[in-house]
Amino acid sequence: MQETQEMNQRGTLVLKFMVLKDKLSEAVNQVMKSVSNKTTLPILTGIKLTATHEGITLTGSNSDISIKSFIPKEEEGSENAIIDIPGSIVLPSRLFSELVRKLPDDEVFINADNRLTAVIRSGSSEFNLNGMDPEEYPNLPVITEKESCSIRKDLLKDVIKQTVFSVSVSETRPVLTGVKWTIQDNTLTCIATDSHRLAQRTIPIEHGPSATNQELVIPGTSLSEFSKILDDDGEETVEMIMTENQILFKVNHVQFYSRLLDGNYPDTSRLIPSESKTTITISTKELYRAIERASLLAKEEKNNVVKLVTEGDQAEISSQSLELGRVFETIPIDKFEGENQRISFSAKFMMEALSRIDAQSVRIHFVGPMRPIIIRPIGDEHILMLILPVRTF
Repeated sequence: MQETQEMNQRGTLVLKFMVLKDKLSEAVNQVMKSVSNKTTLPILTGIKLTATHEGITLTGSNSDISIKSFIPKEEEGSENAIIDIPGSIVLPSRLFSELVRKLPDDEVFINADNRLTAVIRSGSSEFNLNGMDPEEYPNLPVITEKESCSIRKDLLKDVIKQTVFSVSVSETRPVLTGVKWTIQDNTLTCIATDSHRLAQRTIPIEHGPSATNQELVIPGTSLSEFSKILDDDGEETVEMIMTENQILFKVNHVQFYSRLLDGNYPDTSRLIPSESKTTITISTKELYRAIERASLLAKEEKNNVVKLVTEGDQAEISSQSLELGRVFETIPIDKFEGENQRISFSAKFMMEALSRIDAQSVRIHFVGPMRPIIIRPIGDEHILMLILPVRTF
């Protein structure tokens, strides 16, 4: 009787289902990472809901990334949803995501009619939302699973954390706003640089039998958003499927699409010195904290520069502000090889590099006061950080 009244008042029901609030909320949070209000297509300010007899798919998209999150009808013997009438509707993303988060009950009932009016009920709350036509929602890229490889989820999350911070934030050279991935045999090498610093990480991957060696540049913003979806469960793998202009990541019930960047990525191998005049081994945490303290004065100046002077078994970290004063601090060097060095660098760049290293100690290579500084964690030769010095001496 109630459904008949709904049909008379609102039109014919084209969508009707029940879904558990926590499952819906998780899916909404995932797809919201790809929704932007700054779009020329009003339909893309919404989230597309599609219910089938298998479950419910939520889709969000912008010009760079698209995310699909699937809620299976049943999972591990538990019921997540009941689908009465399969169908689709697009709902305003900001309002819908806030609404879902604040619904009072564990079960959420969603109906939609052919006039694009949606009714959302939970407990004693009822919301009526004006939706948009799902037929107007753009189709996501069709990606065939020809070129694919797999990587452990925790490894991929580490790789993104240890490289994406070095991408350029300037659009002057768009290709530098991305991370270059080189897949060769069963190895993935990721490199990011903004011309002043560089981060590189190499990891093993499971390469598909039909896959070929590839080079691609993935926008740093895409990788940052994808990283937020990944938890630390290292037992699971992420499947990566690549085309000429798209990459698709598949993990759990989430599909994450990103466009690739065009352009020739610079040959960064020429930036990395093959030899060094001085090598020091030093505590990662002690060096970070000393630079952090020195930067309290350095950040008051325009270029945020800290100086490092090596003297045998200790390093002196210093900085100064013309208005505020000076700071000096010495920290022990665990191992020293070569000649003493005096070098200046950006405190921000050095702290960002050190904070991505989990090892207790790092080995730092110096070639000269105006040559690149190389930082490598002790015990992991697959990570390399590079920082260009600043001329002060």
